Amino acid sequence: MGSTSAIFLCSHPKILLRPQRLQSQFESQGPGSAWLGYRAQGVFLPPILPRRRRCLAVKAASRPSGARRVYRESQSGSSLSVAPVKQLASFVVPVASFFAVTFVLWKLVEKILVPKRQRTSSVESSTPAQGMKWSFAAGTNLLSGLGAKIERESKLKLNDFAKELKSFRSVDLSGRNFGDEGLFFLAESLGYNQTAEEVSFAANGITGTGMKAFDGVLQSNVMLKTLNLSGNPIGDEGAKCLCDVLVNNDGIEKLQLNSTDIGDEGAKAIAEMLKKNSTLRVLELNNNMIDYSGFTSLAGALAENNTLRNIHLNGNYGGALGANALAKGLEGNKSLRELHLHGNSIGDEGVNALMSGLSLHKGKLTLLDIGNNSFTAKGAFHVGGYIKKTKNLLWLNLYMNDIGDEGAEKIADALKQNRTITTIDMGGNNIHAEGVTAIAEALKDNSVITFLELGYNPMGPDGVKALSEVLKFNGNIETLKLGWCQIGAKGAEFIADMLKYNTTIRVLDLRANGLRNEGASCLARSLKVVNEALTSLDLGFNEIRDDGAFAIAQALKANEDVTVTSLNVASNFLTKFGQSALTDARDHVYEMSEKEINIFF
Repeated sequence: MGSTSAIFLCSHPKILLRPQRLQSQFESQGPGSAWLGYRAQGVFLPPILPRRRRCLAVKAASRPSGARRVYRESQSGSSLSVAPVKQLASFVVPVASFFAVTFVLWKLVEKILVPKRQRTSSVESSTPAQGMKWSFAAGTNLLSGLGAKIERESKLKLNDFAKELKSFRSVDLSGRNFGDEGLFFLAESLGYNQTAEEVSFAANGITGTGMKAFDGVLQSNVMLKTLNLSGNPIGDEGAKCLCDVLVNNDGIEKLQLNSTDIGDEGAKAIAEMLKKNSTLRVLELNNNMIDYSGFTSLAGALAENNTLRNIHLNGNYGGALGANALAKGLEGNKSLRELHLHGNSIGDEGVNALMSGLSLHKGKLTLLDIGNNSFTAKGAFHVGGYIKKTKNLLWLNLYMNDIGDEGAEKIADALKQNRTITTIDMGGNNIHAEGVTAIAEALKDNSVITFLELGYNPMGPDGVKALSEVLKFNGNIETLKLGWCQIGAKGAEFIADMLKYNTTIRVLDLRANGLRNEGASCLARSLKVVNEALTSLDLGFNEIRDDGAFAIAQALKANEDVTVTSLNVASNFLTKFGQSALTDARDHVYEMSEKEINIFF
């Protein structure tokens, strides 16, 4: 009974056993002497035995036979003194057996349902430090039972990483998830390192605390030129700590802090560092949370810094006010060569202020990225004014704005006078045939531009016709991108005709233009003609079927002087027959001329 009660006090699952009636000799003596089992929460209490009435011996003098009666009753009483013992024994033995079996069953249930508590190892009992459990592969979970083993493996990995830092000039340790503690361990390998010049610690779960690992390390290391900490949530506090270290660093020339949760306070710390640091050449702060205030701080640093060449601020929150502040800082700057402001929503007002500042810029800016900034034809007017004045700009990105045909005309007019820009991107600007015609006219007088991106503009067949007519014998375009321009099979005819005469276009992108078999066949006829320039043709997403593939395959076989080395026909409607035809053509060209054509299905 004690054992049974202890089981229930340990909050084990309650299992109710059905009471069973035990047969005994008492049942034969009537209901009053039956064995009754009482169930209370699954516990059987001992049975209540019926009391037997005692027989009293009374002598009756009037009846001489009473002596015999008394004697019989006394004899029966003496026999009853032995009977209960036998009956009790017959009762106790089964009951004891029952409880013994019940106890064993409960112990068995306890072992099955209640897991045995394991001893806590010394590794588990000690509280691990933050960042000590490393996961070196995606999806790796560190179970407590494997803690010691994982820790040993992690230390071995870190030792391997440290050896890399001491053995190779460029070391990529991105995505290893070693955290702050791992960085403290690895930073020691950079103290007096004379080998590593480029190190990436990107995406390793490093926080602001981990930046303290560089204290005293970067001051003594003069070999490290590139440090990549992108993708680590170091925040403003981490930026402040890092900048305190970099103030006295004479080695690092490129610092990458993209997507590191840096805000205005972090930008302010970086600006203060730039005022004193004379070594840093490239600073990347893309995709952070820098607002107007942070832009103002950085602008003040640009006015004083004379060594920074490239600054990347793509994907922040500068807006028109931030662009205005930055423009003032650029007026006094002499060193900046590249300005990346993609995706800052500066709008027409911001573009106006920025172009005014760049016009007064005393340095030699060669790259300007103001794509995806929500400006219209008004902003394009100010950009055009800057294009006419600049004598150094080589690369201009206006991608994904909304300048339309009017803005395209402003840019085209400026390009007639510019003789420095070699790469221009005007994709995704809602330019139609009218605007493309203006750009084509500018190319008659401009032989400097070699890269032209006009994709994602609904120019249609008329727009590509105007462009093709000019490019037959004019311009110096080497890369022409016309993807998603709705030119159709009719537009493919104009391009095919242009390719028969053009001798400069090497890369042609015609993705997603609905060319179908008809357009593919037109291009195939041009490929049969000797073309010494075209090396890469992209026809992906054009609904081309097997007939179009057969036409292109025949053209490749027929042209012994074919120069195409890359052909993309992915995401079309080719079956295994069309693919086999192109594969055979590729093999044929290699057998005949040993020229390799990479075909992408």
